[in-house]
Amino acid sequence: MKPVRVRFAPSPTGGLHIGGVRTALYNYLLAKQTGGQFLIRIEDTDQERYVEGAEDYIMEALRWVGIEADESPEKGGKHAPYRQSERKEKGIYKEYVKQLIESGNAYYAFDTSTELEEMRKKLEAAKAKNTSYNMISRMQMKNSLTLPSDEVQRRLEAGEPYVIRLKVPAKQNIRFKDLIRGWVSVESSTLDDKVLLKSDGMPTYHLANIIDDHLMEITHVIRGEEWLPSAPFHVLLYQLFGWEHPEFAHLPLILKPDLKDPKGKVIQENHGKLSKRDAESMGFPIFPLTWQGSTGYREAGYLPEAIINFLALLGWNPGTNQEIFSIEEFISTFSVERIGKSGSKFEIDKAKWFNQQYLRAKTNQELAEYLKKGLDSASVDYSMFSEAQLEQICEVMKERATFPDDLWKEARYFFERPTKYDEGVVSQKWNAQTEEVIKTLKEQFTNETDFDGTKAKEALHHEAEAKGLKLGQVMPVLRVALTGVGAGPDLAAIMQILGKTEVLTRLENALNTIKI
Repeated sequence: MKPVRVRFAPSPTGGLHIGGVRTALYNYLLAKQTGGQFLIRIEDTDQERYVEGAEDYIMEALRWVGIEADESPEKGGKHAPYRQSERKEKGIYKEYVKQLIESGNAYYAFDTSTELEEMRKKLEAAKAKNTSYNMISRMQMKNSLTLPSDEVQRRLEAGEPYVIRLKVPAKQNIRFKDLIRGWVSVESSTLDDKVLLKSDGMPTYHLANIIDDHLMEITHVIRGEEWLPSAPFHVLLYQLFGWEHPEFAHLPLILKPDLKDPKGKVIQENHGKLSKRDAESMGFPIFPLTWQGSTGYREAGYLPEAIINFLALLGWNPGTNQEIFSIEEFISTFSVERIGKSGSKFEIDKAKWFNQQYLRAKTNQELAEYLKKGLDSASVDYSMFSEAQLEQICEVMKERATFPDDLWKEARYFFERPTKYDEGVVSQKWNAQTEEVIKTLKEQFTNETDFDGTKAKEALHHEAEAKGLKLGQVMPVLRVALTGVGAGPDLAAIMQILGKTEVLTRLENALNTIKI
């Protein structure tokens, strides 16, 4: 496949949705696979909905997941500027609008908002199938197609507000091939005369994205399914300009997950596009980074490589059973043709699973940095442990961690002696016999000159057997005495890390605190 040029063109009207990250990712993968270029273009034509800080947020979110642009507002490039508001100031769009006017493919419209509303009401009352400004209703409106040319000129010279609309041709079949959905065919009679240039001189998305994609030499447009209804209009614009349109691929929706009970059984099937409200009600993030009070995946403890892996497989199928991919593997195996047509349900448990896999794959040295960061944030002293011991703690705890913060939360008892003990274990297992085992072990450990966690655990086995007790009766008691909790990693590893002195102190505390 020849090198492609693709773009991700977000609008800075809010935070970047996680679905937008997937769109950017698919564009990025195709570009890198073919040795092409990935561009970021900010489409800020909707100035009324512009949100301060949204552009910076978008760029930071993409950097966090590792999607770096070859050309962008930050990096620049031969097609700069990469913000449409700046391109408008340079007059880039004006000459193309003039071209459409002169060729008879666009016209001035002077209708007020009140007049437009009256038109819609009349069409609705007449039960018209199409109530938009189109090839039929345009002839009853106030525009350069219905007004005398001298009056049009007078209105323009007087500075009367106007918009420029596309004159959609009659009886034209508009066809294009979508790389995911196959051939799409639409009759021009179903299209409305969309606004190309707004009254403030700002181009609409429909005009600006066509011109910019052409000038920036975009070969493939990969975007969300919500833009599929607009695609025939865009193809028509390409035809009217006499340009070859890029390849189109409209991605399937990301659907909200089914509602499940605690055991994972589906109790309510959900349908429809995943929204911010859906995500919040189900308790998972919708943004890659925290945005306006909504927690992001980064802040929730997800690793960027896990999010990339999760999103890439949310709609794309590699054709194998492989689930864990490096970014290099994604680049080498990705293909637009293997993106499914139907929507994919967003399963947050799968995202958590990916996070576990990537967390466990990290070295103990890397995990120790997460551990220390978490302990620092909780003001927990860990100065009694060496770096090697901290790494040992990570080794025994990482199988129990889904997020980096789980490391210190699950391992907190290594750094703080228990003051409370699991009530279930105490009430069911702690009795005169098992307490006697703990006392005996404490005496044995006291006399040990070369304390070893594995040997200490073997001593527990021998003592239980000697007293006619099952291991399941005494092991939870020793564990709760040392850690305060009823479950955890291997006891031998725990005792080895704590060391003889700390083990003896904790056994003494438990014997003095827990009363039969």
